[in-house]
Amino acid sequence: MSGAQERPLRADAARNRARLLDVATEVFTTRGVGVPTEEIARAAGVGVGTLFRHFPTKEALLEAVMVRRLEEMAAMTARLADRADPAGAFFACFRLVVERSAGKNEFAHALAAAGVDVHAALRAPTEEIQARLAALLSEAQRTGAVRPELRLAELLALLVGTGAMLEQLGTDPAARERVFQVVFDGLRPH
Repeated sequence: MSGAQERPLRADAARNRARLLDVATEVFTTRGVGVPTEEIARAAGVGVGTLFRHFPTKEALLEAVMVRRLEEMAAMTARLADRADPAGAFFACFRLVVERSAGKNEFAHALAAAGVDVHAALRAPTEEIQARLAALLSEAQRTGAVRPELRLAELLALLVGTGAMLEQLGTDPAARERVFQVVFDGLRPH
């Protein structure tokens, strides 16, 4: 904003913005990023002009949805890290990150195609999540719940790979649970 301070949103404008983000998150996650902004506005119960006042482009809306999703995930990982049981916290966080990352690649590709520097836009919440994962991994290893040789880079690769496997499986809950159990068994010391 070229040096000017942003004014806080009026209560109705803040509600509209939050509603737009809620609806856009739901629609983009379930139907894909190709849904027109007009449908998002209609589903949120606002005019398209209101949508564009808050998010001047579809890419700005996509970016806001991704940032919000990652910030929510960071908050959830923080709550999990406060649990007394390091093993339970680690495995719950692994599951959370995999499940909440569904569709992330589609968002990232759409933003990159529009010229958005995805890594820069998502840097802060991504770094927070990775720091929490590193702490959870360390605690779980300290208590003997996770293999001691596993490093953060390998954990991140396992998270991405597990997410890709689950996308291939679709919505079969029993198959999804089997994948988690196989991965979790591999993470435990032998």
